[in-house]
Amino acid sequence: MTVDVGVQELADVLTMRGFEVSDISPAPTLVAGDGEDAVLDLEITTNRPDCLSVRGIAREVATIYGHELQPLPPLPTPDTPGATDVTVRLEAAELCPRYVASVADVTIGPSPGWLAARLEAAGVRAVNNVVDATNYVMLELGHPLHAFDLAKLEGTALRIRRASLGEMIRTLDGEQRRLDPEMLVIADATRPHALAGVMGGAESEVTGATQVVALESAYFVPISIRRTSKRVGLSTDASYRFERGADINAPPVAMHRLRRLLSEIGAGEPRGAITDAYPDPRAPTTLELRHARVGRVLGLTVDRSFIAPTLTKLGFGVEPIDDGARWRTTVPTHRVDVTREIDLIEEIARHYGYDRLPSSFPTLSSAPASAGGWRRRQHLLRRVLTASGCSEAITYSFIEQPAAVPFVGAPGQIIRLANPLSEKFAVLRPSLLPGLIDAVVRNRRREQRDVRLFEIGKRFRADDGETLALGIALTGAGIPDHWSATSRKVDLFDIKGQVELVCQAVGATAVFEPTKHPTLVTGLAAAIHGRDRGSSKQVIGILGQLAPAIAAARGFPDTGGKVYVAELDLAALDRVAVDRHAMKATPVPRQPSIVRDLAIIVDATLHASAVRGTIQAAAAETLVSVREFDRYEGKGVPAGRVSLAFRLIFRAPDRTLTDAEIQQTMGAIVTRLEQTYAAKLR
Repeated sequence: MTVDVGVQELADVLTMRGFEVSDISPAPTLVAGDGEDAVLDLEITTNRPDCLSVRGIAREVATIYGHELQPLPPLPTPDTPGATDVTVRLEAAELCPRYVASVADVTIGPSPGWLAARLEAAGVRAVNNVVDATNYVMLELGHPLHAFDLAKLEGTALRIRRASLGEMIRTLDGEQRRLDPEMLVIADATRPHALAGVMGGAESEVTGATQVVALESAYFVPISIRRTSKRVGLSTDASYRFERGADINAPPVAMHRLRRLLSEIGAGEPRGAITDAYPDPRAPTTLELRHARVGRVLGLTVDRSFIAPTLTKLGFGVEPIDDGARWRTTVPTHRVDVTREIDLIEEIARHYGYDRLPSSFPTLSSAPASAGGWRRRQHLLRRVLTASGCSEAITYSFIEQPAAVPFVGAPGQIIRLANPLSEKFAVLRPSLLPGLIDAVVRNRRREQRDVRLFEIGKRFRADDGETLALGIALTGAGIPDHWSATSRKVDLFDIKGQVELVCQAVGATAVFEPTKHPTLVTGLAAAIHGRDRGSSKQVIGILGQLAPAIAAARGFPDTGGKVYVAELDLAALDRVAVDRHAMKATPVPRQPSIVRDLAIIVDATLHASAVRGTIQAAAAETLVSVREFDRYEGKGVPAGRVSLAFRLIFRAPDRTLTDAEIQQTMGAIVTRLEQTYAAKLR
């Protein structure tokens, strides 16, 4: 029975069942008998390779209108083994579990008009009657086939094997391609003649002089075809289907259809038997479908009389259990997307009609689990940084190699993609900063003068693997223009303040020490050390002014000012952070504080942070705060030396400190400074 339906109606019902009709156009003029027709361009999602054919779409349409799909002619009784002119040697069955081959005597010529016109309507160029027949069956049944010129093969055996390292093949497009053992090839006794599932070889191409062909219909493991297609940079109609998952039971069906078609169009006559190499047959998948489960998921009761017939028309085997409360469902091998009960429920929903499903919120039986670990901390960091005036950026994990090189210690740390989309996305980012810098540049080019960005994301290096990091980039004004204050540009202390906010938010103390880094300006770069209460400090990141040469290389305008950046390893920050659930409230101090100022003369190259750390280590527990407030060099201070002044605050939680206690602690501090740095009191 045929279905008489208008083109627009057909497009509408397919759209309602989850397909996207991107275009409707007139079909090319066909031969008498076909009449006027139209072409529907369908966008098929990657999980539905069964619909990459006319028959696959016809199955859907038949189900929609409640008709039976026209059955294919039954397969003939297998021929006597050995009565064939070609043999198959499966040497890589893990990549090709099934391979069907046969031979046909052919007379090469142009295809009939109706066949060529239908290929044209599908966007396939007509070549000759044999090649066109293989393409026609692929479009009709969804299973790719290939024809070899048998006279150009060395011997009569088709070897399905892995390629040798460095082995070469010239494909039908005329390109020489270098192979490796991860690629599957179809070869004769001496050389490869096809990239399995992708494209045939030029050395065995069917031409006008071809008299005998070896026909191929096989099943290839999808990941193998996708890997080969990406590595050689070649995508074809065949690889498009194979890499999404073909039907492992389709090869003999497609082969018999091709042999019949060759006879029907006068292109050739089959010779001998069909060889079907299938050493490890696969059992079909069986799933259980519960009627009650369908109702719970869809939010309404679907009549049992609708479920079983719908699945049957789609090709599923359905056996009722418990008086129809459940069904034992056998999944057809062409439905590679159906692996769970929920997939069966999706099929019911599609054909029952999404528009008929009620809109309702699901009933929650329990409260959702709260975010834990770093997920909770990430939310906290986002709130802190956005509250401080930063905007969150999301940049690509793939970047170009020149952008990555400055941010790694050695080129070997860069992880390059085997099959990049382009050189712009050739490597995995070793740092978040290249992407943030490019985002800053794009904003400046669009007349955004003041840019404050941050990103939380993964970075990748050969030694550390995958790590989670926080990147920050600032440029432009340090404070907004306002009549009440003088405007200024972003400086080192702005980026330092952002890092201190982050550390303070997670309960860690940030300590900054001058460092050198190839991407930062010397003298304006610092290593960030984290230290929680009682823990030893460890490096958690870097900050500083971006080197002008790197900014210019990424396209930052000369008049754009300076860019300040910071990057923190969030795993390292986590190790020095304080769990907020373990934090305890501290009462407001009831005892008075005692303040002492200390001025010392030390070497000019000594970092104030080092002196501060020594003071904290030498002091008693009553020292609650220490900070430097003055740095002086000049008259009264020897050359090469500098005067540093610190303010120390002492307090005890249970008593008022005496002058004697303070003096004893100050003496211990001065002694330690004299011993460690040869410091002198001013």
